[in-house]
Amino acid sequence: MRTMPILISFACVVMALPLAAATPLPAAPQLHVYPAHDQSPVQQQKDEGECADWAIKSSGYDPAHPPAVAVAQPAPVTGSGARVRGAAVGATVGAVGGNDVGNAAVKGAVVGGVVRRNRNRAAASQANQSAAQQQQSSAASYMNARQACLEGRGYTVR
Repeated sequence: MRTMPILISFACVVMALPLAAATPLPAAPQLHVYPAHDQSPVQQQKDEGECADWAIKSSGYDPAHPPAVAVAQPAPVTGSGARVRGAAVGATVGAVGGNDVGNAAVKGAVVGGVVRRNRNRAAASQANQSAAQQQQSSAASYMNARQACLEGRGYTVR
């Protein structure tokens, strides 16, 4: 039986799996404000400043000082038991296939470690994406609040 080439092929495939990278935050969209009721440039500047302050208080998000997005790091493989389980599976496969059990156990340990590492990376990537989405949601809340304030003061906002 040829289980070792299959095990080695599996290990190569697992190591080659692409991991999702955290998506970078897009730049905040710029609001274009038009004075629909002949407001003066001085009045418009005053209204925009007051609306920006109100939007910060309303949304809890300040685009001039956005909160730092926490970056999750993958958990270490050490202590997870993944290598031991992989070694046990490798030894079992080696024994069933009539191959060198010790060699199969070593290869199984490597595969177990790689699988655990990939899972840890995927979990960290998912946490990073969730944090980025939260930041985008906060920025959108700020923009909506600012737009509502400006429209309430008689400006056309796009």
